[in-house]
Amino acid sequence: MTLDILTFDPGFACDSPTAYANEVVRVVEQSWESGADMVLLPEFTWMGLETFVTRTPEDPTIYHALSRLFWQTLLPTLRVRLDRPGKAAVLGTVPFVDGETHRLFNRAPIFVGGQLSHQDKLHLTPWEKVFSPGGILYLWEFQSFRIAVVICLDIEIPEISARLRGDGVDLILCPSATESILGVERVDRCASARAIELGCHVAVCHLTGKAESELIDVNVGRLAFYSPSQAAFRQVPRWIETEVFTEGQHQLRVSLEKRALEVMRRMQVETNPSHLGKDLAGHFIIHQVES
Repeated sequence: MTLDILTFDPGFACDSPTAYANEVVRVVEQSWESGADMVLLPEFTWMGLETFVTRTPEDPTIYHALSRLFWQTLLPTLRVRLDRPGKAAVLGTVPFVDGETHRLFNRAPIFVGGQLSHQDKLHLTPWEKVFSPGGILYLWEFQSFRIAVVICLDIEIPEISARLRGDGVDLILCPSATESILGVERVDRCASARAIELGCHVAVCHLTGKAESELIDVNVGRLAFYSPSQAAFRQVPRWIETEVFTEGQHQLRVSLEKRALEVMRRMQVETNPSHLGKDLAGHFIIHQVES
């Protein structure tokens, strides 16, 4: 499988929500047409739409209005344009209002062969006070790879990795948005740890640039891809990190083969923490901590 990991700059000049959506679709289609099977965009890719949104008296926050713009106005056209057999895309994240509970979520729209699914962020930063945390981590398949989308801060939570033990995840996709190099380092260093702990690939992309938004006014980041440090991967790069970008759109293309993961999982004569399932990992065998 060929994966394109992309940064995105929500501060680019455009004159309408449709033009903004067209730019997102353009970068996805450009990757697909140049050979990518899957595309990953950063957290809050769609927050650049905030400049086009007018909050109504019924909207508790501007993000409720933005949710309506994306999910009701733009999504129908996106579904038609991104209906591509054999192709997949994680379109970053965008606010989503649940129609029954009226709660606001930071949600990643996921297109696989034209079918729409999603993943909500599970752990929220102090700046996401108006959002509610999601409660389900979904596993899905594409080209024989078992995949999870783990959004930004969620990759920093080792308990999520512990819950994924033994579930056969092959690839974690981490869309992220950070305002400083410290945030970039936290996300990327933890993403590398997840690749070791779970014996899987982890791809990370960050938002870049400046936008007229309280939530994502300044963004820096890079593109990164991590694989297990096991014998089956000895002959390939096990971690790739680009330079840190402050603006603009950038791409990292990587190729994934399921065979290396399968060989690694059959090898029982090397140290490999991913072989410790839920029952054997320290989280479950340590009954207390003493000092």
